[in-house]
Amino acid sequence: MMGLMKKIFGDYSSRELKSIYPIVDKIEALADEYKAMSDEALRAKTAEFRERLAKGETLDDILPEAFATVREAADRVLGMRPYRVQLVGGIVLHQGRIAEMKTGEGKTLVATLPSYLNALTGRGVHIVTVNDYLAKRDSEWMGKVHRFLGLKVGLIVHGLTTKERQAAYAADITYGTNNEMGFDYLRDNMCIYASELVQRGHAFAIVDEVDSILIDEARTPLIISGQGEKSTQLYDMAEMFVSRLKKQVVVQVDNKEEEDPAETEADYIVDEKAKTAMLTARGIAKAEEFFHVDNLSDPENATLSHHINQAIKAHGVMKKDIDYVVKDGEVIIVDEFTGRLMFGRRYSNGLHQAIEAKEHVTVASENKTLATITFQNYFRLYDKLSGMTGTAMTEQEEFGTIYNLDIIEIPTNRPNQRHDHHDVVYKTEAGKYRAVIQQIKECHAKGQPVLVGTVSIEKNEYLSGLLAREGIQHNLLNAKNHEKEAEIVAQAGKFGAVTVATNMAGRGTDIMLGGNAEYLARADLVKAGYSDEIIADATGYAETDNEEILAARKLFAEKLAQHKAVIAEEAEKVRAAGGLFIIGTERHESRRIDNQLRGRAGRQGDPGETRFYISLEDDLMRLFGGDRIQNMMERFDLDEDTPIENKMLTKAIENAQTTVESRNFQSRKSVLEYDDVMNKQREIIYQQRREVLDGKDLKDTILNMTRTTIANHVAMAFGENQSLDAAGCREMLRGLEGLYFPKDTFQFTEDDAAEKSQQDFTDLFVEAAEKTYEAKEAEIGEPLMRELERVIMLRVVDEYWMDHIDAMDDLKQGIRLRAYANTDPVIAYKQESLTMFEEMVSAIQSETVRRMFSVRLKKDEEVKRERVAKGMVENVGGDGTAPKKQPVKVTKIGRNDPCPCGSGLKWKKCTCKEYHDN
Repeated sequence: MMGLMKKIFGDYSSRELKSIYPIVDKIEALADEYKAMSDEALRAKTAEFRERLAKGETLDDILPEAFATVREAADRVLGMRPYRVQLVGGIVLHQGRIAEMKTGEGKTLVATLPSYLNALTGRGVHIVTVNDYLAKRDSEWMGKVHRFLGLKVGLIVHGLTTKERQAAYAADITYGTNNEMGFDYLRDNMCIYASELVQRGHAFAIVDEVDSILIDEARTPLIISGQGEKSTQLYDMAEMFVSRLKKQVVVQVDNKEEEDPAETEADYIVDEKAKTAMLTARGIAKAEEFFHVDNLSDPENATLSHHINQAIKAHGVMKKDIDYVVKDGEVIIVDEFTGRLMFGRRYSNGLHQAIEAKEHVTVASENKTLATITFQNYFRLYDKLSGMTGTAMTEQEEFGTIYNLDIIEIPTNRPNQRHDHHDVVYKTEAGKYRAVIQQIKECHAKGQPVLVGTVSIEKNEYLSGLLAREGIQHNLLNAKNHEKEAEIVAQAGKFGAVTVATNMAGRGTDIMLGGNAEYLARADLVKAGYSDEIIADATGYAETDNEEILAARKLFAEKLAQHKAVIAEEAEKVRAAGGLFIIGTERHESRRIDNQLRGRAGRQGDPGETRFYISLEDDLMRLFGGDRIQNMMERFDLDEDTPIENKMLTKAIENAQTTVESRNFQSRKSVLEYDDVMNKQREIIYQQRREVLDGKDLKDTILNMTRTTIANHVAMAFGENQSLDAAGCREMLRGLEGLYFPKDTFQFTEDDAAEKSQQDFTDLFVEAAEKTYEAKEAEIGEPLMRELERVIMLRVVDEYWMDHIDAMDDLKQGIRLRAYANTDPVIAYKQESLTMFEEMVSAIQSETVRRMFSVRLKKDEEVKRERVAKGMVENVGGDGTAPKKQPVKVTKIGRNDPCPCGSGLKWKKCTCKEYHDN
């Protein structure tokens, strides 16, 4: 019925495209007029468009002419003229939607159209890619079009200085990676001076590989960390303990057919489906004996319990060469979606340290979170957000719910000739791999190139071993040899090539039938003796007048032309053999990743074939396939080498994937629900910080804080009483005099005390405090006083906000247990976090006031004396000998007292060496 309705009315994308095609017709109608223009006339269009926008026209009004301008410029500068479907994609992006375009359809060029149009407003456009290589390549290559039309192009990659970042963000169009842009936002909100800010707002973003960035990475928040506590021995002790325990792996703990955890002989149970591990009663008893504690569940043993839980998770759930690899003595995470190594990323909450202890490498010290945000909330900062990918439709609900983005499927430029075979299902993994090898042999015999996708490094290497045993030459690609990634992928379409690779998401390199001429030409430059740096510049697109680079470019162009001629013949042989054959060795948890692998074949109308080989022993089938598939196989009573190939089975497999996708969506939604609470608080704090940075006069704010702080202090002194006696007044004054006004400013008799109300005392003390503040300002000078207010307030806000982040994280860890008491954890989290936020704001106010009233300027002689005392001044006699360190006399200091070093920080928060080491 749905199919019939679709035929009559069309699907959502085709209906939306009907309103876009007339705009495309207008763009194409301008082609001849713009072709006749000189370069100068074409460039002059930029100033004309800006002027028209200033006079009140909208971006939609000038869209056809702006797109026609970019189309003509791309043809002249790059020799690439956007096709009709690319113009459609550009309009979809401008409208703030996701354009789903198949692999090889030229998404990179599409982004130049809406980015030029939106850059005309002067508010900046961010084009976001998944890695530094793509950001650099696209900014140089596509940036030529923008520079030709008079726009500035910036690039944000790892390792830039603040000045370079500021210049890049000030450009009309800025290319960069999602990580760098997210971290820049967090760093901007840790600045003390406005001159340190790099970003200038979030107007419009085009996200390349939008599903990878907004879906796959959405569960991992961006975190800026500082040095935290030193690594404790507890990780090594927990590892020593857990390595002796007996584990039991089950598909699902609450599965009624599984053994009751209370009766098991194992010490801990691993739930494969939920990816969790938990100690059994027997395991808890062993832990209590090993660590000499009476009750592991006692609150004072929470840290120990946490370390043990992370250690059993490291052993039971986290698998080497699947979840992580050990390289050069480091544990490096493997991205489950792209198969890439994630350098610099670490598992949180001590899990990374637990894995380091398990693998017997150096256990790194724990970090303290200074600032954090999820990608979901970072990208929701943009006024307009759009994205491109080859595979988004399966995540339609998530894009709609979380980002308010709809997806438009863009037709291919040429008809798709790829043939997707039905899945074949085998009873065992061994039977499946025999069939895969047989299929590779058949393709190899006729020269048809084969790309085999595997879901982990472990399976990748296993299959490589089977092929080696059969004597089949092949290329192996996984996170361990990712340096050759682009080269291996580029040549996967050669006649007779066999390539075995982990997930193919976001590789950024097209597989061309017959091979990739660009990489062969690059190899010729290596043979000619050019360095990697010169080759990178010669094959890039940056403007240069360097003679060596220009000579290398000339050689590269010659070799490229030669290889293209040879490859054209080989490509015809490959087409005749059936094009690229894609083999999936098992279904991934997400249909999207399967579709990405499939999309590698049949680019730009090329022939190609795809087939997935599945066994009932695959993780997806075991954990989520259900009894229906198992029963079907039993009913047919087949041996290991006989497959089932039918539509019903394929449907059942897709249902299993839909189940997993739904679980993952709920998981990401849960992360967002919790982060949304934090996000509201983050917005308030960051907004206030920005006002301070922008030069807001804080004197009235500080005085208001002073009134509030004093009023709270007086209220606490009164408690439930209507009046105070003289002793009560002396007690109340103890926390005020010496700070807000000099000692003995006030002396209260019994009669004075009895006569005054709570408000009377507050007014009296506030008036005295304001006089003290004015006197301090007169002494220090107004400009310096304003600067002190700014710096002290920012420092206090940052200190307390960092502590608040940790406290919120601790709250989140424990709050989920409320579900057992039939309380919604998210509602409980919102309520408790609001209380914590209000307490933090109150603490910020009182600490800011305390520091402002206690701050004093040191005279030159004092500073000099202190430096001499610390051994920091050169020997006065000038004899060149090293200065002797004078012993520093330190009296007993409380954890909450200010550190004597003069930083203004509490003893427990200060990181100075001089006093803490003594």
